[in-house]
Amino acid sequence: MPKPEILDPQGKAVAGALPRLGFAQFTSVRQGKRFELEFEGPVTDEVLAAAREAGEHVLSNPVIEDVVAVYAEDAAQVTA
Repeated sequence: MPKPEILDPQGKAVAGALPRLGFAQFTSVRQGKRFELEFEGPVTDEVLAAAREAGEHVLSNPVIEDVVAVYAEDAAQVTA
């Protein structure tokens, strides 16, 4: 996700359109990107930590983006 201090024109445009489309309960929108990583074997804390590290150091631009969630697709708990 873009860091809070980074301008997000797409999120601002979506936030302006939502009330016109009947979604007045939302006051802010931030637009980001998502990566899906696949691997073989069970989901462990080590795998999730490796995914977070890849996100922070390889898949994102740490100057302007934050990694906000790393989780297993079938898990209900989000690991921050």
